Amino acid sequence: MSQRPHTPLLDLISRPADMKTLSDDELCQLADEVRAETVSAVSETGGHLGAGLGVVELSVALHAVFDTPRDRLVWDVGHQCYPHKILTGRRDRIRTLRAKGGLSGFTKRSESPFDPFGAGHSSTSISAALGFAVARDLGGAPEHGIGDAIAVIGDGSMSAGMAFEAMNNAGHLNRRLFVILNDNEMSIAPPVGALSSYLSRLYAGEPFQELKAAAKGAVSLLPEPFQEGARRAKEMVKTMTVGGTLFEELGFSYVGPIDGHDMESLLSVLRTVHDRATGPMLIHVITKKGKGYAPAEAARDRGHATAKFDVPTGKQHKAPSNAPSYTSVFGKALVELAGEDDKVCAVTAAMPDGTGLNLIAERYPSRCFDVGIAEQHGVTFAAALAAGGMKPFCAMYSTFLQRGYDQVVHDVAVQRLPVRFAIDRAGLVGADGATHAGSFDIAFMANLPEMVVMAAADEAELMHMVATAHSINDRPSAFRYPRGEGVGVELPEKGEVLEIGKGRMIQQGARVAILSFGTRLAEVEKAAEALAAKGITPTIADARFAKPLDRDLILDLAADHEALITIEEGAVGGFGSHVAQLLANEAIFDTGLKFRSMVLPDTFIDHANPARMYEEACLSAKDIEAKVLDVLGVAQIGEKRA
Repeated sequence: MSQRPHTPLLDLISRPADMKTLSDDELCQLADEVRAETVSAVSETGGHLGAGLGVVELSVALHAVFDTPRDRLVWDVGHQCYPHKILTGRRDRIRTLRAKGGLSGFTKRSESPFDPFGAGHSSTSISAALGFAVARDLGGAPEHGIGDAIAVIGDGSMSAGMAFEAMNNAGHLNRRLFVILNDNEMSIAPPVGALSSYLSRLYAGEPFQELKAAAKGAVSLLPEPFQEGARRAKEMVKTMTVGGTLFEELGFSYVGPIDGHDMESLLSVLRTVHDRATGPMLIHVITKKGKGYAPAEAARDRGHATAKFDVPTGKQHKAPSNAPSYTSVFGKALVELAGEDDKVCAVTAAMPDGTGLNLIAERYPSRCFDVGIAEQHGVTFAAALAAGGMKPFCAMYSTFLQRGYDQVVHDVAVQRLPVRFAIDRAGLVGADGATHAGSFDIAFMANLPEMVVMAAADEAELMHMVATAHSINDRPSAFRYPRGEGVGVELPEKGEVLEIGKGRMIQQGARVAILSFGTRLAEVEKAAEALAAKGITPTIADARFAKPLDRDLILDLAADHEALITIEEGAVGGFGSHVAQLLANEAIFDTGLKFRSMVLPDTFIDHANPARMYEEACLSAKDIEAKVLDVLGVAQIGEKRA
């Protein structure tokens, strides 16, 4: 355990109201102590470090100026909310971050009244803050009241279409609303796109101190004697740097840029706009991700997501890897294909490293496209690449692909375009919890006509599925794989093209057949070992495909066994539902077949390590063993059957 930092002032703060009596100098000291406490806590828990360190001063200033929780403070995504949690009565639990039963790594309504709106995905904060502002003006929540609405959104999140939709609507409605643009020049990966270039130009051309003087407040909010001079300074800045014109055209009063680590500037501007604003305000704050902790500042991702680490050195305590990660296997397989076929290209939405596309970006940069936090655009962009004769692989986390589902349907599937969806983080993902779980993609992809849907049982199978997707040129396809390392199987030199819609037999047994789709196959095999000790040898098959189904394999298993169990790392409506539909259509249930489908439960599962989450979901080896015994009517030790 790391040595706890000395925090005499923070020790006196149990809620934001305790900050109201502090002087500005004391607020500066408080920020230093919050930063030290954040580093100390994350060193013990792991988690999102850099984003929180970048907004320490901003967190202190916002809670000092505004009246939370009556004023609704909405943090976009929530990666940066650890200092906020420390200041809002959760310091005593901050070392339970992202652990079973502990604090969420994101804002969460059920956790605290200071988290008025939950997050996990980006670019929702302005829409939510506008909703609170309108609810306030319409008299909503009279028992508690709603004061101001404040959204804190990063420059990466601001690049998403939803943020602009909200800005446009907010400017039209003209409600009192505060948007803090936290501009740290990077989201998870360095941000891309015209907006990032626009924001960079705001302060790249002039010494920052000259700009800061023009950013002490919006011209209309200053006392009359100072307005003319400030107006001239503002126009000079706008002429030089294209200033806040974009935001002002959307109906916002623009203030900035402001040094987000200068408490004096932050407090001055926030107090001014708090006292004088009548309509929507955008306050442009420049911060540095990882600020104040040298190892995070020096890291390529500024300490976005870390394991437990040693505070003095920043060295992370990562468990040794026994096998390559699924993500790296995918990335390497795609690079090999790209070397053989110059039509292969790749698309991702702000996650080049997380999806393994950094490998192809390094080798073939002209054929790898990071579209920013814009999944909808990314899917349609990939569709047109396919229509234009390229072979695009659209690599996105399952949870983020949900944001582009309309485009998957209308722009890809309806047009039967051969986009290849590489669905990373399939299934339960651990400490990021319910917002990042890849629970629904089997159901929403397999429901689409002509879509080929595959799931890899291990890393070798993933290589085969990359090759198979590459070979499919007449319709869309998708293959899913989980977060983390593989099971350690020997990898082939090259992936083989699989026969579409055909599974494989793993073990021949009797009485009960288990048909697995995805990486639960390893748990099925563990369960089979335990069952063998009880004299039961199940048949085991790997479906490989949820669509098209291996009709012959399924019907043979149904005909040769008294029970058939399917298992998958997805929600109801997925693989097992398609198998049940086939069996019903073929009147197999009339023969007396006992059919069971093991899927994720109909609930959102909170953060824990993945093994614990799958135990809670009743998809572990012990659960599979119990399901087999139950369906065969075999009583377990210590149990009595009715």
